Parts: sequence; structure tokens; C-alpha cells
Amino acid sequence: MTTLFFDMDGTLIDSAVGITRCVEHAMVQMGLPVPPHEELRRWIGPALRTSFGPLLNDDAKVEQAVLHYRDRFETHGWAEHEVYAGIGETIEALHAAGHRLAVVTAKNEPHARKIVDHLPFGHRFDDVIGATLDGRISHKDQLIAEALRRFELPADACWMIGDRRMDIEGARHHGMRNIGVLWGFGGEAELREAGALHLAQAPGDIPVLLAA
Repeated sequence: MTTLFFDMDGTLIDSAVGITRCVEHAMVQMGLPVPPHEELRRWIGPALRTSFGPLLNDDAKVEQAVLHYRDRFETHGWAEHEVYAGIGETIEALHAAGHRLAVVTAKNEPHARKIVDHLPFGHRFDDVIGATLDGRISHKDQLIAEALRRFELPADACWMIGDRRMDIEGARHHGMRNIGVLWGFGGEAELREAGALHLAQAPGDIPVLLAA
């Protein structure tokens, strides 16, 4: 049985609206200018502190911004997403084929679990591995390491599936097979540059690539 680690934002759900609105909220609450929308889209994928850090350049302000972000996410942002067409059917097919499934995301784990619990196919995931609230575990290589620890598996028994370079680089850090998906926020050039083993044009390609 193969274990598949799925990224969340840009892979299972289009969460651009929720994430960007929460970043905007944090910046407004701190009396700071809101970055352009296209710049905000690049925040989808990395850990929050990674994105706020260069902008605020102050650890205390970064933590304050993270708290403002979480405040809005807990009330509104978590539900501001759309499930990608075809991903639900793919998850069901992978589960039926005997694969073990998990979510591995840079979202903090309580928020990630809340979202997965409300997905129509969320019950197909055996676990949800997300960032710790204090940021101690937040980068994708750390999150994958935590997932491997929980499942007590070697990296060569698993695949990482995601839309950003962090997903691919995190997988390669552990010597893990990976699939970059092209319907998310990274794009083909980013995924190829990161060294993606395979690229999926649509969710239905994933079972085919796994069997190749």
C-alpha cells in the first residue's frame, strides 16, 4: 500500500480568496499598506511567517500579523475556498485502489483539520499534518518529516503531491517521489525548476502517474 501526502492549498482547494483576504485583514489591522493582489497570491503555499517576515522585518510584528490573520481565518477565511473540479473523484478512486491518504500542509493544523472535516471527501484522509501554532514545524520538509514519523514509514513508501516548489523541494529533501500539479498556484516553470518528478495537468492524471 502506497501512502500519498497531499498538499492542501492549490492542490485540493482553491483557497486564494480566504488567504488573501486574511492577509489584507492583518495588514489593515496593523495600519500597513496592503500588497498588490498578484503579490498576495504568491503567499499561498509558504508558511505565514516566511511571507510576513521580509515584509515586516520585525519578529514581534510578524507574530502580531500572524495572530490578526488567524483571527479572521477562524471566523471567515477557512470557508472561503472552492474544491477543484475532479479532485474529489480522484481522491475516491485512490482510496478505492488501496492507497493510504494524508494531508500535509503549511496551514496550522487546527485550521487544516477544520477544513478537511468539511470536505466531502475529507473522511478519506487518515491524518492531517499541519504547522504548529508556534511555527516550530512549518516548512514542508519539516512537515513531511512529521508525517513520516506519525505513519512510521520510510520516505520511499510515500509520494508528495502539491502545486508549489516547497512541496517538491520538501519531497526531494527526503528522497521522496513527487507529483507537481498544474491547476494550483505554482505553475509549470516553478515546478520543473524545483525538480518535480512528474507533472499532472488534471486530477485524473494522478492515478496514471502513480502507476507509471
